[in-house]
Amino acid sequence: MSDETTSKRHTSLVTKLVLVTFGMFGFGFALVPLYDVICDITGLNGVVDLQAADYERGEVDPDRKITVEFVATVNDNRPWDFKPEVRRMEVTPGELYTVTFETTNTQDEDTVSQIVPSVAPGRAARDFRKTECFCFTEQPFEAGENRDMSVTFFIDPRLDDRTNTVTLSYTLFDLGAGDDPDFDPEDAQLHAGSR
Repeated sequence: MSDETTSKRHTSLVTKLVLVTFGMFGFGFALVPLYDVICDITGLNGVVDLQAADYERGEVDPDRKITVEFVATVNDNRPWDFKPEVRRMEVTPGELYTVTFETTNTQDEDTVSQIVPSVAPGRAARDFRKTECFCFTEQPFEAGENRDMSVTFFIDPRLDDRTNTVTLSYTLFDLGAGDDPDFDPEDAQLHAGSR
């Protein structure tokens, strides 16, 4: 084999490898927005709106019952007690309900928490609407403080007919002694929803 042929083959191989490298970088760069689009289309990941929903008593589906399950977890097993007052309840789509979560800072110091919601199955996330929620803002707690915090919600009657059970999961993040400038509730929500 001549040096010229070898050189052409090497150039061709290097060109292909460079193109593959740029292609992989481009795919990796596009993966996050692509994931968001797929989640929006399919309803995966259960990401819920962190804004209060408006409620006007209107359409109610009295013949349909949905089981709502409530789950409370603490990120990184921090020293908190966090649990729902009820673990499950039957609801009628279109009706307004309130559930309380008991939260205790068992630490010897004041701290701030942020509670991040997630809904499963993901296709139910847009139809599970909260009008009031402790998850909308950071929650300061004094050392040893115990507090009941409420979420008021309704399920939109347009909820997919295949959905008979919805799970509302909250993850409590301990932010420490003050506002964490690096804490992003939407990023935490994605992390909590992927558990």
